[in-house]
Amino acid sequence: MNPNLPISEQYRIIAKQWVDADSAANILEETKSAFLSQKMTALGDVPVSRAEMTVKASDEWTDFVTRMVKAREAANRFKVQLEYIRMKSMEWQSAEASKRVEARL
Repeated sequence: MNPNLPISEQYRIIAKQWVDADSAANILEETKSAFLSQKMTALGDVPVSRAEMTVKASDEWTDFVTRMVKAREAANRFKVQLEYIRMKSMEWQSAEASKRVEARL
């Protein structure tokens, strides 16, 4: 991030990245049970508990869950960056207010 950009522009850029990353994570989270159901159905006429165990033991399921967690991690990193920018803005406002008070004295 370019520190020479106005704080509002820094926030806008990171906010857009967070929205995109959060959307990607939400899609994976929301499709988790559909993915599980599709894989269980593909096994054919197998008891549900056995089908679930088989799917959840697969590399494909592990990969899906890992992608889902990594997507949420990426979204959370952007959210932390947004909070940092917000805090930086509040610190700047506070410092400016202090300068104004000192100038009046």
